[in-house]
Order: sequence, then structure tokens, then C-alpha cells
Amino acid sequence: MLDALTLAAGLAALALAAWCGFAFARDEPTKDWHFIGMAVVAALALVQLVIGVVRLSGGDKPAQGTAIFVAYLLGAAAAVPAAGFMSLAERTRWGSATVAAGAVILAVLEVRLYDIWGG
Repeated sequence: MLDALTLAAGLAALALAAWCGFAFARDEPTKDWHFIGMAVVAALALVQLVIGVVRLSGGDKPAQGTAIFVAYLLGAAAAVPAAGFMSLAERTRWGSATVAAGAVILAVLEVRLYDIWGG
């Protein structure tokens, strides 16, 4: 995996979590700007998914197993979009909390992906 991309995705996820957590603290729902931030973070996770699949196709193997690595890649790619869709259903401050939680989950998954790959 690309360490720089993993770090960028994790830090972007933490920034999104802080931003949406701040909106939650101010009693605000997710707004259009939050969805733009979610799109950026989701794009980073999607690029990581593509690069991970390409690396696996090229013969590289993660240190802790291919199946678990692919499962974590798919989970990382789905974490923020799933939270974003859930926040659309909950148009209160709890929608912002949902996105913040999804972003924290993505940051944790990034750390785990780094470990699984052999970092």
C-alpha cells in the first residue's frame, strides 16, 4: 500500500470527524459543505481501494492475509458514504454525529489497513 495515501485518508477522516463533531456541538445538521468534505474523504478511500486491488493483482501480498485486507478495504470505502446516507435520513444534530462517528471509524480502519499490509 501507499503509506502517504493511508496517512492522507486517515488525517482527512479525522478532520471530517472534528468538523462534523463541531457541527454536532453547535446543534447543526450536516450541510452541503459537509457533504463535499465527505466526498473528498470517500474519494481518498476509493483511490486506496483501487490501488490495493491493483497491488494484489500484481502479486503483492499483505502480511496478515488477503481476505482480511480486502474486507478492510471494502469497509473503509463504505464507511463515510454509509454515514452520509444515514445523516440524510436524520436531519438533526445527530446526523452530524453519525458522520463524525463514520469518519472516526474510517481513521481506525486506515490504521488497521496499514498494520495488515505489513507497515
